Amino acid sequence: MKKKDRKPNLRMVGQRARLSVTEQKLINNFRTNTESRVLIIGDTHCPFDLDTYLDFLVDTYEKYNCNKVIHIGDELDHHYSSYHETDANGMGGGEELEFAIKRLARYYKEFPDVDVIIGNHSRLIARKAQSGGIPAQWIKAYNEVLEVPNWRFHTEMEHDGVLYAHGEGGTARGKCKNDLQSVVQGHLHTQSYVEYVVGRKNRVFGMQVGAGIDHEAYAFGYAKAGKKPAISCGVVLGGKEAIVVPMLMENYKGGTKFPML
Repeated sequence: MKKKDRKPNLRMVGQRARLSVTEQKLINNFRTNTESRVLIIGDTHCPFDLDTYLDFLVDTYEKYNCNKVIHIGDELDHHYSSYHETDANGMGGGEELEFAIKRLARYYKEFPDVDVIIGNHSRLIARKAQSGGIPAQWIKAYNEVLEVPNWRFHTEMEHDGVLYAHGEGGTARGKCKNDLQSVVQGHLHTQSYVEYVVGRKNRVFGMQVGAGIDHEAYAFGYAKAGKKPAISCGVVLGGKEAIVVPMLMENYKGGTKFPML
């Protein structure tokens, strides 16, 4: 990630003050060794991502001295192509995709080297093409369409023994217990936690990483009456320690201005 001069972030000063003694020791230890320190980006659903989420991610990356970034999936929403009811007053497909690519470019500028897990929204276009009888050869690669040439896309991946998956098949807590493997998942926007399972010879964890979505966006109209999203990201240190980092609620600023509004 490119380092650059940044103005002091007062909200992160307040957040640092809330770190536990144990967590601060972990951070200090991992600042001085060569083990991996992974920042996990939650579901962003561009262009319906939260305006302040990217700054929050950059601050978290720097605070934990991360050296690897994984996006847990659903980088774009593709609301126009949903199998569910869409907003008739929303953007058309071309307009939404163009705006989403511009929003995603902000993340690419800060994090040019990212592994991305393919989520259910990411697969919408391929599913529509398949149901329409269009051969897969006509479908372009994700990074070609999204103009993120150095990002790598995976169905799921392992790093330091930790499984990273989008999470349509259940909770990270359940998968961790069933497989006795550490797992990080997204998909469930309202859940953000780490739970450890300890056996005789090992200790594993399940992490739900939360999301970075703008709850006020029309694309999430279906969830207006339900729970609000858990705005957060995750950090995994050396494949052993997992930390969910919540965004302070005073920094939640919804109401992204869309081109047609």
